[in-house]
Amino acid sequence: MGIIRKTKAVATVLQIFEEKNEAKSVVHLIELVKDKMNKTTVYRILDRLEQDGTIHSFNGKDGLKWYAKSEGCSASYHSDMHPHFQCTTCDKVECLPFEIKIPSIKNHKVDSTDILLIGQCEVCCV
Repeated sequence: MGIIRKTKAVATVLQIFEEKNEAKSVVHLIELVKDKMNKTTVYRILDRLEQDGTIHSFNGKDGLKWYAKSEGCSASYHSDMHPHFQCTTCDKVECLPFEIKIPSIKNHKVDSTDILLIGQCEVCCV
């Protein structure tokens, strides 16, 4: 389906990803926009932005869904097969710029994968 109209609510959510190029948890996103829209609207916008290839999602260490800006994706092509890193101290989550080769499996089609590395980030491990 995808985003058809760029409403004020869509612009608000997009701006969050434009301001800081870092992953945001769905809980944090809802908290950031709670005065402007309800959580159902946030989930609907996130779903459509993901379908359009504007953002991608992955699961964090506690099973919480995270979203980050996509690079080079569209509604028909998704190239977000990269690992993510989550810090156990500050909880920061980041996309890692490493390409992951997913092996082909006979008689199977892999649509997506979640690879999460967990540890301490460069700030916290000092």
